[in-house]
Amino acid sequence: MASAARVLVVELNDSPEYQRILEGEPQTVGMRSGRVYLSPGKACGRHSTKGHEEILVFLTGQGELLIGEEDCFEVGRGKVCYIPPQTVHDVRNTGEEGLTYIYCVAPAGG
Repeated sequence: MASAARVLVVELNDSPEYQRILEGEPQTVGMRSGRVYLSPGKACGRHSTKGHEEILVFLTGQGELLIGEEDCFEVGRGKVCYIPPQTVHDVRNTGEEGLTYIYCVAPAGG
């Protein structure tokens, strides 16, 4: 059973800026999370999950999830994406409104 001292509730804001949600220890065992807002035509930038796994939960807008050099997936409101460890990826807003999503990154279990 979870201890009440370890439970954390964070309120999301409506600002178009990045919002950190979880920062890892001591808030969590190792998970990090944030809310990302991308204006039309913007991207978060290519990066790797390295030794972590990641989930993206899309709240508004539409865009593309680019995996590696070739794979591209349509994403947007109501979609959830899992990205495995050691995966280079980028998210790009292809729509005419803001693309907002929450990411959660955690160390991959061994």
